[in-house]
Amino acid sequence: MLRARPEVLMLLGALLIGSLPSGLGGVDALSLSWEVQRYDGWFNNLRHHERGAVGSRLQRRVPANYADGVYEALEEPQLPNPRRLSDAATLGKAGLPSLRNRTVLGVFFGYHVLSDVVDVETPGCPAEFLNIYIPSGDPVFDPDQRGDVVLPFQRSRWDPETGRSPSNPRDLTNQVTGWLDGSAIYGSSHSWNDALRSFSGGQLASGPDPAFPRDSQNPLLMWAAPDPATGQSGPRGLYAFGAERGNREPFLQALGLLWFRYHNLCAQRLARQHPDWGDEELFQHARKRVIATYQNIAVYEWLPSFLQKTLPEYTGYRPFLDPSISPEFVVASEQFFSTMVPPGVYMRNASCHFRKVLNKGFQNSQALRVCNNYWIRENPNLNSTQEVNELLLGMASQISELEDRIVVEDLRDYWPGPGKFSRTDYVASSIQRGRDMGLPSYSQALLAWGLDTPKNWSDLNPNVDPQVLEATAALYNQDLSKLELLPGGLLESHGDPGPLFSTIVLDQFARLRDGDRYWFENTRNGLFSKKEIEEIRNTTLRDVLVAVINVDPSALQPSVFVWDKGAPCPQPKQLTTDGLPQCAPLTVLDFFEGSSPGFAITIVALCCLPLVSLLLSGVVAYFRGRERKKLQKKGKESMKKEAAKDGVPVMEWPGPKERNCPIIIQLLPDRCLQVLNRRLTVLRLVQLQPLQQVNLIVSSNRGRRTLLLKIPKEYDLVLLFSSEEERGAFVQQLQDFCVRWALGLHVAEMSEKELFRKAVTKQQRERILEIFFRHLFAQVLDINQADAGTLPLDSSQKVREALTCELSRAEFAESLGLKPQDMFVESMFSLADKDGNGYLSFREFLDILVVFMKGSPEDKSRLMFTMYDLDENGFLSKDEFFTMMRSFIEISNNCLSKAQLAEVVESMFRESGFQDKEELTWEDFHFMLRDHDSELRFTQLCVKGGGGGGKCIRDIFKQNISCRVSFITRTPGKCSNPQGLGPPASEAPELGGPGLKKRFGKKAAVPSPRLYTEALQEKMQRGLLAQKLQQYKRFVENYRRHIVCIAIFSAICVGLFAERAYYYAFASPPSDIAQTTLVGIILSRGTAASVSFMFSYILLTMCRNLITFLRETFLNRYVPFDAAVDFHRWIAMAAVVLAILHSAGHAVNVYIFSVSPLSLLACVFPNVFVNDGSKLPQKFYWWFFQTVPGMTGVLLLVVLAIMYVFASHHFRRRSFRGFWLTHHLYVLLYALLIIHGSYALIQLPTFHIYFLVPAIIYGGDKLVSLSRKKVEISVVKAELLPSGVTYLQFQRPQGFEYKSGQWVRIACLALGTTEYHPFTLTSAPHEDTLSLHIRAVGPWTTRLREIYSPPRGSGCAGFPKLYLDGPFGEGHQEWHKFEVSVLVGGGIGVTPFASILKDLVFKSSLGSQMLCKKIYFIWVTRTQRQFEWLADIIREVEENDHQDLVSVHIYITQLAEKFDLRTTMLYICERHFQKVLNRSLFTGLRSVTHFGRPPFEPFFNSLQEVHPQVRKVGVFSCGPPGMTKNVEKACQLVNRQDRAHFMHHYENF
Repeated sequence: MLRARPEVLMLLGALLIGSLPSGLGGVDALSLSWEVQRYDGWFNNLRHHERGAVGSRLQRRVPANYADGVYEALEEPQLPNPRRLSDAATLGKAGLPSLRNRTVLGVFFGYHVLSDVVDVETPGCPAEFLNIYIPSGDPVFDPDQRGDVVLPFQRSRWDPETGRSPSNPRDLTNQVTGWLDGSAIYGSSHSWNDALRSFSGGQLASGPDPAFPRDSQNPLLMWAAPDPATGQSGPRGLYAFGAERGNREPFLQALGLLWFRYHNLCAQRLARQHPDWGDEELFQHARKRVIATYQNIAVYEWLPSFLQKTLPEYTGYRPFLDPSISPEFVVASEQFFSTMVPPGVYMRNASCHFRKVLNKGFQNSQALRVCNNYWIRENPNLNSTQEVNELLLGMASQISELEDRIVVEDLRDYWPGPGKFSRTDYVASSIQRGRDMGLPSYSQALLAWGLDTPKNWSDLNPNVDPQVLEATAALYNQDLSKLELLPGGLLESHGDPGPLFSTIVLDQFARLRDGDRYWFENTRNGLFSKKEIEEIRNTTLRDVLVAVINVDPSALQPSVFVWDKGAPCPQPKQLTTDGLPQCAPLTVLDFFEGSSPGFAITIVALCCLPLVSLLLSGVVAYFRGRERKKLQKKGKESMKKEAAKDGVPVMEWPGPKERNCPIIIQLLPDRCLQVLNRRLTVLRLVQLQPLQQVNLIVSSNRGRRTLLLKIPKEYDLVLLFSSEEERGAFVQQLQDFCVRWALGLHVAEMSEKELFRKAVTKQQRERILEIFFRHLFAQVLDINQADAGTLPLDSSQKVREALTCELSRAEFAESLGLKPQDMFVESMFSLADKDGNGYLSFREFLDILVVFMKGSPEDKSRLMFTMYDLDENGFLSKDEFFTMMRSFIEISNNCLSKAQLAEVVESMFRESGFQDKEELTWEDFHFMLRDHDSELRFTQLCVKGGGGGGKCIRDIFKQNISCRVSFITRTPGKCSNPQGLGPPASEAPELGGPGLKKRFGKKAAVPSPRLYTEALQEKMQRGLLAQKLQQYKRFVENYRRHIVCIAIFSAICVGLFAERAYYYAFASPPSDIAQTTLVGIILSRGTAASVSFMFSYILLTMCRNLITFLRETFLNRYVPFDAAVDFHRWIAMAAVVLAILHSAGHAVNVYIFSVSPLSLLACVFPNVFVNDGSKLPQKFYWWFFQTVPGMTGVLLLVVLAIMYVFASHHFRRRSFRGFWLTHHLYVLLYALLIIHGSYALIQLPTFHIYFLVPAIIYGGDKLVSLSRKKVEISVVKAELLPSGVTYLQFQRPQGFEYKSGQWVRIACLALGTTEYHPFTLTSAPHEDTLSLHIRAVGPWTTRLREIYSPPRGSGCAGFPKLYLDGPFGEGHQEWHKFEVSVLVGGGIGVTPFASILKDLVFKSSLGSQMLCKKIYFIWVTRTQRQFEWLADIIREVEENDHQDLVSVHIYITQLAEKFDLRTTMLYICERHFQKVLNRSLFTGLRSVTHFGRPPFEPFFNSLQEVHPQVRKVGVFSCGPPGMTKNVEKACQLVNRQDRAHFMHHYENF
């Protein structure tokens, strides 16, 4: 196998890893004569490039010892509790001096060396914890004896390629270079080094003080844990060093400053010696010299003082030696250092003066307390170079603690804590670290290094207190083989590291030296000459201190790591905790402290977004309603103002405990007094009689503003004026009125209180009238007095008062539910008012009521004859007959003209043989009604129970009065069927088709109504379960396409949710997100996937052009394209529910993230957070309002709240423009959705996966629409039709093809080019122009009507032009695919059927073959005058329908359905007209006209009888929701049977 040359490997590796080594690239580097060592440790070994590099794994010297042999750490109960072990093995008194007189400077220099070669404290990801459970009652961590204190311990970062099998156990990674290369000074990466450099003069960057580095402002570099003593956090006061944790204590900080200053000193010296060198040359030369000096001091000065042993003589670089750091070395060195750390550190100057130090909240002390100086910011004792120098000199003179097992409390109890704890146990944490590393036991390590193993606990160390050994042995259950490496190594040490620790440390440094290609003694690397090497070998840390501090060498001992007797500046005494400040106690942070109110307010505010949107929509709807009312009332204002100009505005007192209401009083000609409300609606009309006495009572107190007007036989009118002057003016006006019309007026005066008591209010009048009607019907119907209802206690007086009461014309009209001015009321009232006094007495009303309730048909016809015999000559002239008919027609809003009515009268006279008579006797009149005895027999006078609001007499005497019978169902002597849908006996045949068409009046055999119920009953004779099963089967058959599509769509959404939920619960890559917030992440990510799919594919439901095209393909058999809008609403509602759940999941996530430590968040969100040790997570508002996902999420909720509320049915009917504009926020919605998911906090963006295809399709569909939209189309004809209908006829664009029943969207250029409204085409496909019939029901359609109302020049040039988009398909265009089709149109909903009927006529005239053999068109309208334009189309259909293809039925709903006199006569006249002229009296069509609402269910049942061979009937309805719901309900009821299947397609407006 060919081997590559080392230089090639080096170059290739450099290209792959990053920047070239300085020796191989760079302008400045080319002038250097040696290979510059990389900062990240790569390519030191040219055969194994990764050895010693940043991120390389630790190299075990002993096999791993994990619980499972792979990665699970040993814990309780296999091993002792770490806190108990710490107490047992390392607890002791501080103040014992080092046996070797090692200095504190040597201790912290050792820590500095460790920071240069190893760092395994960085928490690993995903986060795994080996928490330390504190024993109950622990004096430091659980003084309250709660027993639930747990100190978190997060396992260190490991190599993901390890920990997969027992042969490949987990190995931790080193986060710094594993070389003595000064990485603690220069950083462990090129970028880190760049951040430390000034790039001027080869120096490291300094702050305002040249002796100090810059502050650590870059969180990517320096660890910035909070001060455990004060809680202060942030980067301020921390310096930028090469070691991440170089600011942990001021003692490490001082050493970092020492090397910083030493480098700059070397650079300055080199700059003076070589003025032609550039920055890079100066920096690399200085760095090279500093690293070499550092290596020499660490290995040849510090290490012998530490181990009391020296390394073998250096024999040269050994490339095959693996110098990687071992986990055993990490524990051995760190733990031995911890036993030597004193509780405090002295500070002295060059003259051996040990100074006092400042302490916050404590008097000055003799030394810096270690426990109170961790991560301290702005130390008051280290603000200057001089003070740092004093600290270094103090450490050089202070003797460390005894090298034994004891660890001072500053480390053991008050080490900086993790998470929310400010303190932790350093020893316990180190024990957990060893277990995390899978370190071998003490005995296994001894055997691995060939050392003798102790046979019992006492053999460990004779200098250790036997009680300590016993306590430790008890924790390990006396099993010495379980003793761990760390406590075992501490117990064996005394004065010097024990044999095991010494061997481990010596082995590690030997490998570091001999395996380093850049070692300063390696003459083959070209770094130094032998002379330079000799100079470096002779340099000590004392020399460095003297050079940097500029102190007299005599102020320091020759070896600053050992203080020998007789050396200068001895310490005052060995420090103990006495006289030092107490350690700041443990504090437990609450990450959510102070955030609860804000979090709650934020959640409530987000929940209130729909309410705010609802309020906004209400305001918009209110103003749009006002605008619409203004437009509707524009033409009426002048009339109302004219009517109100002579009125007197005043307040009316309606009675006690009721609010006064503003009214207008008018004194009209013909002795009339009229009361109007503010809307100028007539509330009351009082007709005064000649010589009638009017009593006027005015108040004499309380401002003299009240007036009582008493008119005989009327309830009183109490008026409240603004002032006495206004009342006086009205009294004068009333007096003049009475004088003018010869009325008596009596004026009296009394107190206001007495006036109110004397007044007879409307409520009192109604109670009197109720008694009046009770006794009236009690006499007519022979009802017992008890059945007439209970009476008040003073019943006799009330009855007498009621029986003497007389009804006014207004009260009589109101009791009939009619208007006082109706001709019918005039005639009836005149007939009943026998004494002609203008009022009806009890006896007069009783006489006429008896005729209606008990009279024969002859009596009723005679009564009617007498009513309209106006000249009382005993004959009914044609004019009087015409007047009678005119009064009947009033009920239908005068739907016939005089000419039409005259034609009706002539036809009735002619049919009865009276065409030659000018007058009719009663016998002649009754003969005209010969065929309608049954109708007359059951004709009643429908009377309400009082003047206004009393109970209906029918309700009072339900058991005695026959039910009202409508014209839809009439069964003599019985009530209407429960559904009110049974067809009348006389009309039922006409609903069936040509086979059943029998003209009214012919005595042909009429099928009984049983025809429409018998078949239904026979089919339903089965059990309840079978009925339900049959209903379910027919429902599935009717909606199988809808069910399948919804099921597939729902299954996809559920599948997406389940996949994401399973992924994050069980299968996701380790990132701690599931462990951190399992419920929140499953809910948020699962719903996110489903919502992304829904919001993407909801676009397809709005691709109108695509749907119109596809519904003509075979796909229409499988996909219900007509339900696209309903499907759109269904998806939208499902999506908003999931969006709410998604938001709830994120609310849970935000709370959990707000209380999670930074170390955990850095694992969950590695691209967002960097674990810099600060521990504090971001507050909740950061997640909501300062992150892209959070802010876009809030905006999405705002947009959704607006869109959904404004798209509600209630709001759309009130402001279509508001719906139109807010629904265009979908552009912003999708933009926010894309941004919301693109930030990739948790996973890579996936929304585009769902969105791309629908967006492209939707975009293409919109382009098709836009290509049509911007073509201006001229209006050829505009006509204003009755009932607010505007007819527009406009040019047909070239290539515009459509089918009957389709619809378009138009925009009027005069009303704006962006607001489009949908309307159904009323033109047929064969016509050359397009036409629309648009009803003015909203502001836009009302303004459209106004725009096209005035004439605008000649021809079409004067009309505003239109934009047209369409055509679009809907279910109505499927009418020709059924043998039998039923078209049901309500109101303006008949427009699609106008096109269909025109198309049908055209095709039938051409003889085209069609599947459709029969069409039933049902037109439901309030009055036929509303849509007279449709009558022309129907008339054209009737004229051209030679094959009897169309059967038209018109239902006029305005006509009263109650069976009273007027409607009975109107019905008789209609049937006469139909029989004589073969067309309807009201419409002029041959189509059958019905009064009332259509009976859909019986009608559909009759179709099954008429067309038994047809298996599918198409039902197409368009109109108000109430009508289409009735049609749908009837279809569902009929579809429960095993007969023809009715397929319903509907559209609402």
